[in-house]
Amino acid sequence: MRSAQQWFDEYGESHRNPVNKAIHWVAVPVIYATVVGLLWAIPQPALMAQIPWLNWAVVALIPTLLFYLLMSFPLALGMAAMSVVCLWGWSVVERLGISVWLTSIALFVVMWILQFVGHHIEGKKPSFFKDLQFLLIGPAWVIGFVYRQLGIKY
Repeated sequence: MRSAQQWFDEYGESHRNPVNKAIHWVAVPVIYATVVGLLWAIPQPALMAQIPWLNWAVVALIPTLLFYLLMSFPLALGMAAMSVVCLWGWSVVERLGISVWLTSIALFVVMWILQFVGHHIEGKKPSFFKDLQFLLIGPAWVIGFVYRQLGIKY
């Protein structure tokens, strides 16, 4: 498996333009959150519904966080924190009576449009066209940047 730095270096090749980077800073975490929201909105089987915190988002986050853990323990912690914030946020949205599914899909579409605008400005294709694993690298890339600013090694 590639190191986190190897992933980030390759991902960074198509994310050098300041406008594209700024778009990604907003769009990538929001897209991550919307995927969690879309999974949250999938109806649960009766057995799952008996456990209050268990839903499809939590089930999907387990292998996702294992991927990050294999890449880097500090990055996995950051992604776990981001995931917990996403789960908490969707629980609040749901308690407010707002449709998690509609909110997620609307934000998902808008953020992907912004991403493609950013890549048009950049003049390079999104990394995931080369390797689908880059869909998981984007959110960690944001966490990695924050860590570098704080002097935290990953």
